[in-house]
This record gives sequence, C-alpha cells and structure tokens, in this order.
Amino acid sequence: MAVGFGRSDSIADMMPEALRQSRYQMKRCFQRYVSQGRRLMKRQQLLDELDKSVDDKADKDHLLQGFLGYVISSTQEAAVLPPFVAFAVRMNPGIWEFVKVHSANLSVEQMTPSDYLKNKEALAYDDDSQLEVDFGALDLSTPHLTLPSSIGKGAHLVSRFMSSKLTDNKKPLLDYLLALSHRGDMLMINDTLDTVDKLQTALLLAEVSVAGLHPDTPYSEFEQKFQEWGLEKGWGDTAETCKETLSSLSEVLQAPDPINMEKFFSRVPCVFTVVIFSIHGYFGQEKVLGMPDTGGQVVYILDQVRALEDELLQRIKQQGLNATPKILVLTRLIPEAKGTKCNVELEPIENTKHSNILRVPFKTEDGKVLPQWVSRFDIYPYLERYAQDSSVKILEILEGKPDLVIGNYTDGNLVASLLSSKLDVTQGTIAHALEKTKYEDSDIKWRELDHKYHFSCQFTADMIAMNTSDFIIASTYQEIAGSKEKPGQYESHYAFTMPGLCRYATGINVFDPKFNIAAPGADQSVYFPFTQKQKRLTDLHPQIEELLYSKEDNNEHIGHLADRSKPIIFSMARLDKIKNITGLVEWYGQNKRLRDLVNLVIVGGLLDPSQSKDREEIEEINKMHSLINKYQLVGQIRWIKGQTDRVRNGELYRCIADTKGAFVQPALYEAFGLTVIEAMNCGLPTFATNQGGPAEIIVDEVSGFHINPLNGKEASDKIAYFFQKCEEDLIYWSKMSTAGLQRIYECYTWQIYATKVLNMASIYGFWRTLDKEEKQAKQRYLHMFYNLQFRKLAKNVPTLGEQPAQPTESTEPNRIIPRPKERQKDANKDPEDCDQLTWTTAPSLQFLNRWSLKT
Repeated sequence: MAVGFGRSDSIADMMPEALRQSRYQMKRCFQRYVSQGRRLMKRQQLLDELDKSVDDKADKDHLLQGFLGYVISSTQEAAVLPPFVAFAVRMNPGIWEFVKVHSANLSVEQMTPSDYLKNKEALAYDDDSQLEVDFGALDLSTPHLTLPSSIGKGAHLVSRFMSSKLTDNKKPLLDYLLALSHRGDMLMINDTLDTVDKLQTALLLAEVSVAGLHPDTPYSEFEQKFQEWGLEKGWGDTAETCKETLSSLSEVLQAPDPINMEKFFSRVPCVFTVVIFSIHGYFGQEKVLGMPDTGGQVVYILDQVRALEDELLQRIKQQGLNATPKILVLTRLIPEAKGTKCNVELEPIENTKHSNILRVPFKTEDGKVLPQWVSRFDIYPYLERYAQDSSVKILEILEGKPDLVIGNYTDGNLVASLLSSKLDVTQGTIAHALEKTKYEDSDIKWRELDHKYHFSCQFTADMIAMNTSDFIIASTYQEIAGSKEKPGQYESHYAFTMPGLCRYATGINVFDPKFNIAAPGADQSVYFPFTQKQKRLTDLHPQIEELLYSKEDNNEHIGHLADRSKPIIFSMARLDKIKNITGLVEWYGQNKRLRDLVNLVIVGGLLDPSQSKDREEIEEINKMHSLINKYQLVGQIRWIKGQTDRVRNGELYRCIADTKGAFVQPALYEAFGLTVIEAMNCGLPTFATNQGGPAEIIVDEVSGFHINPLNGKEASDKIAYFFQKCEEDLIYWSKMSTAGLQRIYECYTWQIYATKVLNMASIYGFWRTLDKEEKQAKQRYLHMFYNLQFRKLAKNVPTLGEQPAQPTESTEPNRIIPRPKERQKDANKDPEDCDQLTWTTAPSLQFLNRWSLKT
C-alpha cells in the first residue's frame, strides 16, 4: 500500500467478503474479464464488462454503489493474465493499492508495485528478468506528507522537519550561517561567533541596540557596533529591517517553529546568482515563436527571469548589501539561426539590468560545433558534453559557481542535475510537460515509439532529474497529483515499467516534500485591466477594429459580426482536439438564447486546411468550416487566424472587455491555463474548463465560472445565463470583472511566484546541508543509474553529425518581448507569423567518469 493511505483495512482485506456476497455475479464478471486472454483493461472497459455481467438492474445498482463498484471505479487499469486479474487501484490522489484476483475461486492477494508491474510486463514481454529500480528504497529517512490535500506544500513540511531537528541540535544552523559569503565577504556573522551561545548573546545586544533607534536609521550608522559583536552585513538596510531579522533568528534559536523558520530564511542573503537551463528549440526574444520546439516555455522563462531579478534586487536592497544579482539563461547556440538571434552567444534580456541569455553550442564527438537545429526528441547524445561546456562558461561569467540552478523540461532538468551535482548547488526542477502522460501507454509501448521519440532516454532522464532535484516547481496541484478521477503528470511516474528495459518499483512519490506549487502569472506590462485608460494602446485600435469588424474575408479572418452592439465571447487557442475550440463553436451554434445575446470571436489556427501540415489541425479547420455552415453562423462569428504578437493580443483582450464580453476556455483538459490568467488580468469575466488547472485558478461563481467541456448544453446555458443576468443587473458584469482581478492579484502574479521560488531556494538550500549524509546513498545510486543506464541509451540515439536537419513546418514567428514602460515605436508592427540487475540497496562504488552525481 502506498505511503499516506490512512486506512486500517486494505482493499485486499475487505475485498474477499465483498466478493463472497456477490459471488455469482462477480464470477460471471471475472469470466468476461479473462475470456479474451491476456490484455490491459482500462477503467471504462472494466465497468462495461461488469454492466454486461449483471442482468437485474437492482443487483447492478447494488454492486456499483457498493464496495466492489467503488474499487472498480477507482481502478486505473487491470492486467489480465488468465486466470488472474491484477488491479491498480487509486483510492485518492497519490494513494495506490495493487491486488490480484483469481477469476475461478475469487481469491484475493495483495501485491507490491513491483509484482503488479511484472504482471503488466508479461502482457508484452516474456522475460521478467530485467533491471528494476527502486528510488523509494533510499528515501526512508526523508519525511513525507501524509494527506492528499497536503501534496504540493513541501516547503512547509521541510520547515517543520528542520524545526524538529534544530530543537535537539542548533549547531548545523550556526555552521550554515558561518558559511554564508558573497565575493569573499562574510555575511550576517563572522567566525568570532563560533558557538550558539555567543551568537545568541550577540543577537540580544544587537536587538536592544536597534530598538532604541529610529526605524529608518540606515545600517551604516550602526554597522561598526554590529561588527564589534561579530555581526556582518546582511541583516537589513535600516534599523527596522535589522530588528525584524534579528528577532526571527532569535525565535528560531530559542524555540524553533515552522513559521519563524520560513520567515527567517526568506531574509537570509543566500541567492545572488541564478542559472536557468532551457536547451531545446530556438530560445530568443524575437522571431522565435512558431519555430520548431519553441513556444510557451520561452515566454514563461523570460517573464520568470524579469520577476526573479526584480525580487532579487528588492531583497538585496532590504538586506543592506551592495551586491549585483546575475541571472543566466543557458540555451543552445545554433549557427544556422534561421533569422533569429540564436547564433549570438551572449544577449541581454530586455527590461532587465543584470540578466542575459548565454548560448553554448552542441558539439559532435570530434569536437566540431553542430550548426543545425536538433529536435528535442533527438537531443540526448549532446547533453553531457553540453553540461561540461556550459559549466566552464558559467564559472567564467559569474566568476564563481551559481547559488541556484533551475532546469526546464527533460533536457534542461538533466543538465541542471549534472551541474548541481558537480558544483554542489541547490537545484530546482520545472517539467512544463512530461511526455509520458501525453502519449497513452507510452511506457508499455516504448519499443514501438522509441525510433521516433526516444522515450527510453527521456523517461530515464526525467527519473534522474526528479530524484536529484532539491525541489520541484509545479504550476498546479493537478500537475502533481491530478484529480479524484485522473492521476497527475508526476503521479503517473510513481510506479511504471518499460518492458525489456527498466521497471520502476518506485519512480517518484508525490508525497515527497520536494513538490511545491508556484503558479506563474501574466506579464502585467502587457496584460493589464481595460480600465487603465492611460496605458491603453490606442495606436493598435485601428488594427484591432479591422481584425474584429471588417466584413472582408481573407487569409487573416473570415466571417463578420452583423450586430456590433452585442457583447463578444472570445476564445484563443491552438486548433486541436484537446483545446476544443470547435466544441465551443458547436455549443454556440446549438444555443439560440446564447446566439441572441452575444457574438462569438475565435482566434486560432490557420483558416485554409491546405496551408497546414498538421493532420489534427487540418481536421479541426475542416470541422470549423462545416460547423459555421451547418449552424448558419455567418454574421454572428468571426474566426481570426492564430496570433503571436502578445502585445496586440493584450489590447485585443481589453477591446473585448470594452464590449462587456467574456473569455471562454473550453479545453477537454488544460494543464495550467495561461490564457485564463491573461484574460482575467485584463478584466474579462472568464469561463474555463473544470478539467485541469483552470479549476484551481477560478473559484466558481466567485471569481469566474467553471464549465464542463463534456456537457456543451450545460456550459452554453451557463454562459447565456451570465449575459442575461448582466442585462438585468447592470453592475453584475463589473462585479465579476473585479472579482477576477482580485483573484489574480492575490494568487497569480509573477511577483508572488518569484517570492515563492526564492524562499524555496533558501529553505531547500539549508535542508540540502542538513540532510547531506542521508542523501549521499541516493546520490550514488543515481550516479550509477546515470552512468550504466542513461549514457548507454543516449549513445544509441542517432546523431545528426554534419547532415542538415529537416525542421518541421511552422507558422511565421513573431516578437514575444513585452514593451518596456516607454513603448518602442515599432512594437505595434505585426510580422508574419539492460543489465539483468535488481537494485534495492545503495552501491558503494567509485566511478572515474567525467561527470559525478555525488554530494
């Protein structure tokens, strides 16, 4: 049973009696399960077979509403190996149990995750003697969360754990403070305070001293006194800030508690330099969106950097230090840059003072620079050499090692792991997307997909990075642990197998305290409320007027809005099935009341299927045209080609708000929902899918509205009711607009994000030193796994050599830099778009490889 499953009786204990009570019906059901031989059954298949096994409706309802119905409804999948059926049951987010039932006598046996995976492997692979990895076997000393509701709140648990440890021994905190320095200068305390008693005495003297000063007294006026007591710079820039920091440390030393622990570490001057890895694709500030493997991750990181730099500058000032933060975004230098700046080694990041993009090239085995783009799926043979070359450049430019390294996506996270381990620095990890969850059964079917996607490398690299990282940043709870019905992206890596390659008895546990939620925001220099008239980009209004209301059909837009007095419901997304834009059009077409109340504007995809190279997009384009004709929507719908100029998009949101309209995000599933954040930032009341991240962003009927994308009538009625109510209550629209903005300002800004991430860096940085000995065995285990497994797999990925790459088709690129506060004149231009081993104990080995994952 998984960690945190707080039941006194397991499923295996309770199931035999439940089966006995419905023995006849369940024997029929299990006979149906095994009748087709070996197979992997999903939940709906299990329920369908159960439905067919019971003729009497009353008996069927009794079964489905009872314990057995609950178990089968909670089963994610079942491996059928006649006469046995092995169930993977997920009772709650993060909580799994595995049981095996004999179809003839209905006997029940509890299984370990490893045993269940062996059953699953047998469906595709006859030999069960394969590599088994169990990262959980080395986490016995790590405290874990216990409740599903606590998942993603790891920093709070770490603070509690550290408080408990310091209660018995405060020397580790003293040692940590003595090691703090910047550019050779000691910070906070010097080595005269070499005992806890001496430190507490100095704190008392300093607190009494600053208490008698005016709160705004600058640090320079009492610096000499502090130094006489063994205290160095870093406590604050004024008497007031010094007093607060001194007090919080005194409280921690006197009686450690999580609240004071977090408060103190948020003030510790321990992060000045940050390295962020984003390696694949074309990373740049202009003309890159729409290039292969290049999209939202680039926008996220550029906004992230600006927020982190602003927060670092503010903290350093408040700490009373004269230091300059530095942030480097490490990406790949691509000589064949296709009109971008990806062939420029060092590029300042706009709207920052101390942040740069540093590009380091990939090199072939003979040391030559690889000139062309490489797909993110083919990148693995180059990463180790890239990590080595990057470390040299980083140490040179920063004049020392960074204080924090953050990885992005599989490639960036693996390189961050290598660098963190080599330089012994705190590491954060951001997945953005875990490919295993995007391709159904990609673990079991890895062999048939590996020639194209190299998932053997990717999933191995993901496992190494997740387990090496000090903390993991997720945007939503659902990204980590999903919902009641569906596992999260990280949770799907708890126990899985790649038959013939590797079995992960424990991959990553979502109850691990390294998981934290820090939701990104939208750039508020671009996405600001429509009511801020002085900031409105009125020079863009003629373009937006033409985009929305001209009656001409062309390759930019089709359809027109006959009644301009109506509000507009607006949606903007890619044209694919998951985004469900055609679903929204169909809801609108079928709802006469909604059509009478509002117009519909869609921004997404191409308009001509012959111009697209993507099969799914072509299907959706054709479906859009079909729906417009079927429901005779001409005069009520405007369909605009996908837009990549986010400055203009920001003003487009505001122009929709001017019509007293709303934003609709109808996706079948949305991991986060950045467009939801953007729309709410601009003051648009928002309706968004209840499947995924938007369900967390919006409080239903308080700051916006949840809609069920699987029930179009219900969703469209909800939207229609809103606009009808707005006609009856003239302040209702403004009330919802204001409530949405309030929700954003409280929870979803880049400032909040940056504060959380730097607090994590500080807390986990100390925990890294506190927990070093306990983690050493796991680090050696990971080292061995990297050297014996990943390196071998990476060598099997074909390299491009000197052959030109064939990039995929893409839409025209555009600028993604937000305008600075004084807008640039040209910003409104619109350019066109293995070894048969089982590892369950830590090896004690010395490796001579160039890279060493060790502490």
